[in-house]
Amino acid sequence: MSEIIARLEAEARDLQFAAFDETVALNLGQALLRRAVAADLPVVINIRSASRCYFHAALPGSAPLNDLWVQRKSNTALRFHEASFLVGQRHLTNGESLTKHGLDNAQHADHGGAVPIRVKGVGVVAVATVSGLPQAEDHDLVIAAMREVLGLMAIEQKKD
Repeated sequence: MSEIIARLEAEARDLQFAAFDETVALNLGQALLRRAVAADLPVVINIRSASRCYFHAALPGSAPLNDLWVQRKSNTALRFHEASFLVGQRHLTNGESLTKHGLDNAQHADHGGAVPIRVKGVGVVAVATVSGLPQAEDHDLVIAAMREVLGLMAIEQKKD
């Protein structure tokens, strides 16, 4: 197994929320937004479930095409319950593609940037997605914001 696949699998195991609701989505969206604005990143940020959008921002320099990438990458993460980057890395390693699974490339993309939001004991409930940077950077931006929010949630739990 490649080093990157092992890292991505470890992230999926480690980054699990105790709960997820609109407030958590807003906190995660704001963490992503702060990081992107501070670094002047031309990205689109989206947090959604299969049925609704919780957070969306299109920053200066991003393009309407980034919204399409967000949709395609988040569809993949929701379908596989894995980060779109992990799906893509496995496909590269195994010489496979989304079409092997009967998925249309117009609706799905196995490029980095969409990370499932997992709730302990429940599973995948939503996805946080970034588009506008190289795929590893899109993915890492989401991971950094998730770690930040999970850290803040852990601090709040200790106060209670």
